[in-house]
Amino acid sequence: MRNVVAAALFAATWLLWSGHYSVLLLALGAVSCVVVLLLARRTGFFAIDVYALHLGPRLPAFWIWLLQEIVRSNFTVARIVLGRRLRIEPTLVSVDASHLPASIQATLANAITLTPGTVAVDIDRGVIEVHCLTREIADELRSGEIVRRATRLAEE
Repeated sequence: MRNVVAAALFAATWLLWSGHYSVLLLALGAVSCVVVLLLARRTGFFAIDVYALHLGPRLPAFWIWLLQEIVRSNFTVARIVLGRRLRIEPTLVSVDASHLPASIQATLANAITLTPGTVAVDIDRGVIEVHCLTREIADELRSGEIVRRATRLAEE
């Protein structure tokens, strides 16, 4: 089933981006989609812990929440940086994501890094080390909301 879904997505993407529908170009597009599909299978793209297309229905809600957090964090960091006294207290926080699949751990680490004031610096055995600009940002990260959202994303 994963191969069929991926093949359909590859073909749809090729058709959308190509914009040319002559017989020769359609045939070349089909060949290129097959080659990409074979390479994806060979590299382990369809392994259960890597393949993430099943997340599709839950991703938009996560992205909307993440976008709100990014905007809110931008204002927080701007207030810190533009304030009269620079109240920066660099803090390292460990976020336990060992209960999540590898693809969700990567999504979580990327979401943390996208949020201003935080940078995921390392993942080791599911524990994400995060550098936070202030203790308040670290405390907010420790509250676990982002991990709860990522956990919901992983539920099947």
